[in-house]
Parts: sequence; structure tokens; C-alpha cells
Amino acid sequence: MTILVTGGAGYIGSHMVLALTDRGEEVVVLDNLSTGFDWAVSPKATLVQGDIGDEALLDRIMAEHRFDAVVHFAGSIVVPDSVRDPLGYYLNNTVKSRMLMACAVKAKIPRFIFSSTAAVYGNPKTQPVFETEAPAPISPYGSSKLMTEWMLRDTHIAHGLQYIALRYFNVAGADPLGRTGQSTPRATHLIKVACQTALGQRGQLEVFGTDYDTPDGTCLRDYIHVSDLIAAHVDALAHLRKGGDSGIFNCGYGTGYSVLEVIKSVERVTGTPLPVKMGERREGDPAAIVAGADRVRQVLGWQPKHADLDFIVDSALGWERKLSKRNAT
Repeated sequence: MTILVTGGAGYIGSHMVLALTDRGEEVVVLDNLSTGFDWAVSPKATLVQGDIGDEALLDRIMAEHRFDAVVHFAGSIVVPDSVRDPLGYYLNNTVKSRMLMACAVKAKIPRFIFSSTAAVYGNPKTQPVFETEAPAPISPYGSSKLMTEWMLRDTHIAHGLQYIALRYFNVAGADPLGRTGQSTPRATHLIKVACQTALGQRGQLEVFGTDYDTPDGTCLRDYIHVSDLIAAHVDALAHLRKGGDSGIFNCGYGTGYSVLEVIKSVERVTGTPLPVKMGERREGDPAAIVAGADRVRQVLGWQPKHADLDFIVDSALGWERKLSKRNAT
């Protein structure tokens, strides 16, 4: 059996492809390379360059392979961009996901794992936030992902497609073996930007908002190492293969760190003070969001190995150094 990974040339998707090929799985990657890189794809996988909204291409790929599952990472992820371009986000994240699901149903692919987001919760009333909390997204990004979750739920009921939607909190870090990492030049992820600033690749780090209702006034987030997140995907696939129930799971550690605490961690790891500029809030950013992550442990048997902020920062920093050398050649 073979697994179709959409967005498998991107940051998180490329880690999933490595995890699957490391286990001897056959993998086909579908990626339009708009934000991904062909060199980030495991050499053991087959890369098809194309778009998940291309029905003819999907039909051809699904006819050529006997897919055991679809693992769907492809999509747009920048919250402020979604506020400026909501229709673009609904097209890329929702409409095209609908096409992918329709083709999967047509091809009788039995399983579907979806890259969702904690942004579906919006500004939750309590911390940590559990899966029982009613979704209330405050950005088109969060809404576009929630709508895809709804489509999966309804497709499961109508057609029997087994699915798991994993709601990511803040993903950071890089493959401990140094094979892949966050490589998008204009990425907005805090830890990546802070590491680039520490290495002199950016002139300063801007903090977006210092007047939130949090202990130090800056946004509070639950940072999860990308390898632990991928372990949850592997566990989700195993769960569905064993006949486990479909469902939705938070992916985080249950510990929140503020923007200023992340900055201190980067300074600790690098031994370098960061040039920091205090700025205004960004649209669509919740004040605080921390995972209630009991369910993923209890149901999927997930056991994270890298729940340490300094380790996450150190692995991200190592990747930035390697990427800088790569880009210089």
C-alpha cells in the first residue's frame, strides 16, 4: 500500500515523508512547490508537482497507485495574510480540500489525516483548551480549516471515509538529523524569525503587541517540536489502520510560553542578546492558546520526546545555520 502526502515538500509535510519512508512505507508526494522545495522531499518518495485542486491530476495519481491513506498538509497558513486575502484562503484551504476529498472518495481511499489548527478555537475562554470547546475562529485561516473539518465529518458519515484531524498548536524546530526544517524565506514563525535575527539574517525581531491580557503582555503559545507533531500523525495512521474511530485531536504539550519567554530562550541558547522592537498587535492573533492534549495521549498513545523549549530552539537554530550554508552555495 502507498500513502499520498499533499504538501510533502513543505516544512511539516517533508518531516512526515521522512518519517514514513524511514519506516519503509511507499510514499507519493503531491506539491505545487509554491512554498515547498523538491530537495526537502525524501529521495525514497515519489514527487509529483501539481495542485490539489487539479481533479484530472488527482484522478490519474489515484488510479496509478493503490493508496492506503491521504495525509493532507497542503494549504496556506499565515493568519494576517488570511485577513487580507480571505477568498484566497477559502480557495486554497477549503475549496481545494473539498476536491481532494471528493477524489479520495471516488478512488475508494479508506483513510484521511488532516492538518488542522488551534486557530479554530479563536480566543478560548479557558486555558488549556480542549477538543470539547466550541470552535470560534477569529481569522479566515481558522475558519477555512474548520470548514474542512466539517467536510471530513460529513464525508465520513455519508461515505465511510475514516479520518483524523490534528489541531496543531505552534510548530517549531527541525529534524534532529538535520535533513529538513522550516525553509520558507519569509516565514512568520516566531522561533524561526528569532533564530534568523540571532544569526544576523534579520536586523531586528518585532514583537506584535505588548498589551494582551497575559502575564507579560505578549501572546502566549504552546510550542510543539515538529518531530513530536509528526509522531502524532504516525500514531493517527496506525490508529485508523487498526480500525480506530475517526476524531479530532489537539497536538501540543499543554505548556504556554510568551513571546518574551521565547526570546529569552533564543538568547539563552545562542548566548546573544536579540535586537527587539515592540510593535502593534496583528489582526487575527489570539492573546493566549495552550493545548489540552490528554486525548491524543490516551486514544492514539502519543508520547512526545522533545517537550523542552530550549531543545526546540536549538534544533531550529541548527537548521538555520545549515540552510544558510545551503543558500550560499
